[in-house]
Amino acid sequence: MPDSLDIQLQNQSPSPSDEIYAYVTGLSLQQNAGARVLLQADGRSLYFPANPPRILQPLAADCAIRLGPPGGPPVTVRCPQMAGGRVWFSRGAKLTFLLNPGGPAGAALVEPSVLNPTDANAGVDFAFAEFTLNRDQLFANISYVDFVGRLPIALSLKDGAGVQHVSGMAADGLGRLCEGLREQAGRDGRPWDKLIVPDKRGGPTPLRVLSPTHGGTNGADFGGYYEPLVEEVWQKYHESTGTKLRINTQAAAGVVEGAVRPSDGKLVFCGGSEAFGKPTTADILGCNSGPFVTGPSPTRNALIPRLAAGFLRSSLADTHYRREPTNHYARLLHEVSLDGKGYAFAYDDVQPDGGADRSGKVNSGDPRQVFVVTVGGGNAYVGDTMPL
Repeated sequence: MPDSLDIQLQNQSPSPSDEIYAYVTGLSLQQNAGARVLLQADGRSLYFPANPPRILQPLAADCAIRLGPPGGPPVTVRCPQMAGGRVWFSRGAKLTFLLNPGGPAGAALVEPSVLNPTDANAGVDFAFAEFTLNRDQLFANISYVDFVGRLPIALSLKDGAGVQHVSGMAADGLGRLCEGLREQAGRDGRPWDKLIVPDKRGGPTPLRVLSPTHGGTNGADFGGYYEPLVEEVWQKYHESTGTKLRINTQAAAGVVEGAVRPSDGKLVFCGGSEAFGKPTTADILGCNSGPFVTGPSPTRNALIPRLAAGFLRSSLADTHYRREPTNHYARLLHEVSLDGKGYAFAYDDVQPDGGADRSGKVNSGDPRQVFVVTVGGGNAYVGDTMPL
C-alpha cells in the first residue's frame, strides 16, 4: 500500500442549499506514530495537536473541509496511513472538536458525542464512516453501532478486481427507520420509539436514532428484555435434553459443541474448558460485558462474537429477527438500508461461510484504489458501479 490514499468526498444531498463539511481524524501510523492526527481545511496538510495546558481546549487549526454543492465535483483529500480513522460529515453547522491533555504522543481528541446533551454538537446533524489505512489494506465501513444519523453515507471502492459498493440509506432513510420503530413500540410496548432523538430546532424529521445500547440516555429502558430468550436457550441446550449447540468458530477450533452443565448452569464448550454464564440484556446489546468479555483464549474469542450475534438476532432460537425478543433496531436498520448493509451492532459482521456480508464494509490491499465516500443520500442506488 502507498503511504497515503486520495479519498473523494461527494456531496449528494437532495437539497441544493445544504452546506456540508467533512473532517478526517485518526491515529497516525507513520509520522509521529500513535499520535492523533487530523486533516486541515485544505484536505492535505496534517495537524498533530499538541498537549493543551488544560481540558476542553479548541483546535489550533481549521479542520473543516467544505464540500462542493450537491451533485458537483468531489473534494479530494489526501489521507496518510492511520488507524481508527473516521470521515465525519456535518450539515448546516461545523462540528466542534476539543482537546484534552494526553500522553507523550500528544493531545487526546474529544470527539462529538450523541450521548452528552451538553456537548456542543448535540443539536448538529452529523454522521461518520470508519476506516483503517495501513501497509496492508484499506478497510472501511458504515457504522450504526452507536446511532443512525440523518445524513446518509455510502462507500465505493474500485481496484483491479472491480467495484465494492455499500449503498447506505436514501435521503429519507432515517424517517423510515423512525416510522418502523414507532410501529414496533405500538406492537410490543417496548420503548423503541424512545430511541428517536427529535430535532430541537423544530425540523420535521428527527435528528438521529440511538442504538438500544445507549437508549437509557434518551429514556429507553430495555432492562430484562432478552432474559426470556436466554432462559429458553438454556433450557433447549441443557445437558439433560441431549441437544447440543453447534457453533462454527470459523477459526482453528472448527465446529464445537456445547451444552448447559447441570452442576453450575453454565454453557460449556470444548470439554468444559470454555464456560459461559447467562448474559443479561445489557451484555447482549453491548456485546462486550459479562460472558462476552474477550481474553487470552483464541477459541473463546471466536465463540463470543457468534454467541453474542446469535442472541442479539434471536437466531439461537430461530432465524434472524424472526421471533421475540429480538433487536428491532438492527432488523429495521437492515430493512431500510438500500442493500441491507451496515454495522447495526459490534458483531454484525458474523455470517456463515459463504454467506452474504451484512456489515457494510469495503476493503482492498490493491494500491490502485479509488475510494469515494458519498454523503446526503441523493442519487442513492444499489449495485457495483462508481458514483463518479
